[in-house]
Amino acid sequence: MDVNGKTCLIIEDDPDDQEIFMLALKQTGASFHCVFTNNGLEALSSLNENYFHPDYIFIDLNMPKLNGLQCLVEIRKHPDHLNTPVVIYSTSSEDIYINHAMGLGASAFITKPSSIPLLADALSSFFHSYK
Repeated sequence: MDVNGKTCLIIEDDPDDQEIFMLALKQTGASFHCVFTNNGLEALSSLNENYFHPDYIFIDLNMPKLNGLQCLVEIRKHPDHLNTPVVIYSTSSEDIYINHAMGLGASAFITKPSSIPLLADALSSFFHSYK
C-alpha cells in the first residue's frame, strides 16, 4: 500500500472528529498531507477556486449548510473529481444512507467506529482497495 505523500481532504464540522480522524490516519502507518474543511460549502470552494486536487476525499454525512450527500453530488459534477475516491463516513450504519451514498457516486461508506484503532483499520482496508 503506497499512499505516502498523498493528499486527503477531510470535510468534517466537528473539531474533535477531525482530530480523531487524523490520529487514525497516523495509525495506518502511511504519511498523508491532510486538508480539513469545516463544511461542504468551504470544501467546494477550496476544490473549485483553488484548483485543489486531493487524492482522497472523506465527507462527514451530517453537517450544517450542505450535508455529506449534497456535497458528494456537487463534487461528482466536477470533471476533475469524477475518479477521485470519495468516502462518506458517519455514525449511522443504516442501509438507506449507505445505499444512497453509493448510488450518488461514493467510493465507500465508513461507519465511524467507537475507537481510533478501529477507524485506523477501516481506513487501512479502504486504502488497500484504492491504491
